[in-house]
Amino acid sequence: MDNCAIKSVRYCLALDLKDDPKLIEEYEKYHKDVWPDILNNIKKADVLEMDIYRVSNRLFMIMETGPNFSFEKMKEANDKSETNKKWEDLMWNFQQKLPFAKQGEKWILMDKIFSLNNKDNSISKTKNQSVKKKESKNQYKKQ
Repeated sequence: MDNCAIKSVRYCLALDLKDDPKLIEEYEKYHKDVWPDILNNIKKADVLEMDIYRVSNRLFMIMETGPNFSFEKMKEANDKSETNKKWEDLMWNFQQKLPFAKQGEKWILMDKIFSLNNKDNSISKTKNQSVKKKESKNQYKKQ
């Protein structure tokens, strides 16, 4: 099967870590050896690729997802997984919500504002979502 035939969707999300070098170092250690059940749950949700980048204490997650992915389905599956609950509780020791995030929101979906291959470079408005909430309105505070 030709992998180019698979239509994928890219999501980019942001979250902060607590601004403590020791906590950041420990967080990165956990991500060098993610628990196998967590990796399996991500793949079962039809996430084809996931990368997390860090600058200072800000995290950026880039997800390439397949045609069967939805945040709602992923959340439902994660809520049923005791291992996922333990992982999320553990990770929350290192993470903190973005200053503009609402209560219960964690990873915040970002809007794409530029694409090298988009000729008119119009802003791509997505239905902003977070991994922790099923659905919400725009989560950005325009400045």
